[in-house]
Amino acid sequence: MGKGNARYRLLAACGLAGPVVFTAAWVTSTLRQAGYSIAEEHLSGLAAPDARDPEIMIAGFVGLGACTVAFGSALENALGGRRRAGPGPALVRVAGIATLAAGLLRRDRMLLHPPDGVVGQSWHNDLHDVASGVIYASLLVAPLLLARRFRGDQEWHALRLPAAATAAGSAALLGLFWSRVVEPWNGIVQRVAVSVPLGVMAALALGLLARGPGTRSPADPGPVERAARGSHPDGHEPRDHEPEDHGPTGLGPVGRHTR
Repeated sequence: MGKGNARYRLLAACGLAGPVVFTAAWVTSTLRQAGYSIAEEHLSGLAAPDARDPEIMIAGFVGLGACTVAFGSALENALGGRRRAGPGPALVRVAGIATLAAGLLRRDRMLLHPPDGVVGQSWHNDLHDVASGVIYASLLVAPLLLARRFRGDQEWHALRLPAAATAAGSAALLGLFWSRVVEPWNGIVQRVAVSVPLGVMAALALGLLARGPGTRSPADPGPVERAARGSHPDGHEPRDHEPEDHGPTGLGPVGRHTR
């Protein structure tokens, strides 16, 4: 196995590792946290300074963020490079960077509704909210960009509808989450809204591992495109056919027949 292929497989495998690490972190932190309601509280509260084991949830955020950045690079490679892949993989990497920021810029308190008399929040809590907004926006836009990229590509066309369905499902769940119409169960809605795209990411990572890295450069068309343009399968352009000069008699090349 070449170094390039080994690196690609490592980056693609991060698409599996990240969701597993993050999910394990919030499940473990929830089980160890006394007085914590999974239905009412948000995930990021488990990384707050007053949580029992904030380092577990911080590690979950950092692990998921780093793995998402790596997975975005593998996805871009599999789609043929930056020019052919479009902006979808780049936005996946942006979501990974925002996840790293959300884990390091922690909320001030574990509880979503602090006790009476506690007002305001720190600058890093404000930046945590901004990073969370970037993550949620990426959950909506990245699948749509990937669905657009998959359209018209026979190799990836089968994933177009699942990508679009992921965006629609995330939009519905996030709309329900932000509307708060199901409180006090908003914490569960948030976990479902996060777990759905993570599951899709893991499934896509399995697909990348099965496919292998992209073999075509952005400027190199595949055999189908070459055939449509009239090129030979080996990539060489066809030579124009030069008819023989049969001379004035039409019997053959000039000079072949003598009087």
